[in-house]
Amino acid sequence: MSSDYIKSDTLIFSPDDVDLSFSPMHQTLKEGTYVLGAFNPGLCRLKNGNLLLMVRVAEALKNPVVNDKVHAIRWDKEQGFVTDGWNIADTNMRDPRQFTINAYKFKVLALTSLSWLLPVELNEDATAINHIHYDKIIAPKFTSQEYGIEDARISFIDNRYCMTTCCVSSERHSTMLYVSDDGLNYTCLGIVLDHQNKDMLLFEGKINNKYYALTRPLGECYFASPPVSLYHPGPGIQLSSSPDLLHWKPSDHPFIRANKQSSSNSKIGGGTQPVLTKDGWLMLYHGVENKGEVGVYRTYWALLDKDEPTKILKQSEHQPLLEANAELTLAVKQKIYLNDIVFTTGIAMHKDDFIIASGELDLACRITKISQDYFSI
Repeated sequence: MSSDYIKSDTLIFSPDDVDLSFSPMHQTLKEGTYVLGAFNPGLCRLKNGNLLLMVRVAEALKNPVVNDKVHAIRWDKEQGFVTDGWNIADTNMRDPRQFTINAYKFKVLALTSLSWLLPVELNEDATAINHIHYDKIIAPKFTSQEYGIEDARISFIDNRYCMTTCCVSSERHSTMLYVSDDGLNYTCLGIVLDHQNKDMLLFEGKINNKYYALTRPLGECYFASPPVSLYHPGPGIQLSSSPDLLHWKPSDHPFIRANKQSSSNSKIGGGTQPVLTKDGWLMLYHGVENKGEVGVYRTYWALLDKDEPTKILKQSEHQPLLEANAELTLAVKQKIYLNDIVFTTGIAMHKDDFIIASGELDLACRITKISQDYFSI
């Protein structure tokens, strides 16, 4: 893939940059932990002109297997952070991110890490870290977050910051909404979607007096596409609208689906918050190629009509915008546990460029600069 359009590409934050003495787990968790990954950051422009990364810190046990049991971290509303053990003979541990518990009659997962959110303030062009806001950490507080808070996405709407997060628990797999006046101090407004929706992204602005969002509902059962269909069955990007950011009406029509002619033949989902450009709403999204245990994750992009976002004006479904870049992770290669993954989660304008934030290999935060003109019609 030619990448001549990329002006700069670097890792800005990695596991070594996290000081675990500030971890929310350390008050109650007795076992030793380490940072598995510091990745998939939401991105926004603060009112002081600096940029903010809302980094997902995945904290894992140093010794997860003890006495023939594999352990997972869980937040408990009475005890704080604790661990649960599962007989190793009853588990499948092929995926380094999670393990399957075979004792049930249906698919049940446990995570090898628990994630919390760390605000990291960068300078205005994302070339340096200004401050790590350990006093603003967002950690589990609800039973719906007992296995962690993941993959923040931040949109600036009506002069406030609106952040969606994926929350993981045994009771549901949900999306929670946080709001802030300054981008650093957030108030939780609760669950807004609970049908296993991992990638909810709010458009940065209203359309015809309504809020819009990209969603990606998941499931364990999908029905076959007709043999003549252009699309694969499976997870796709959908559209929803709302009068108040809390109550969402899914569109009656499908939106972006995995195309049989694209390398994204497994699933697709939202990446960055849609931002308004001179040509329409720009959205970056991820597509997954069915390969190996985890798959290959790449970033693609599309332009939507500014007044009717269901209309796709341009789409790069056959040509990835970003792929994993092995040169970027040479300095942290001893920490790599996955390959072929770039997961883009934030975008901001800077002069004539877009600054794009991604998770690289589920390990570190990647910053890429591309000219705004590249995304024109």
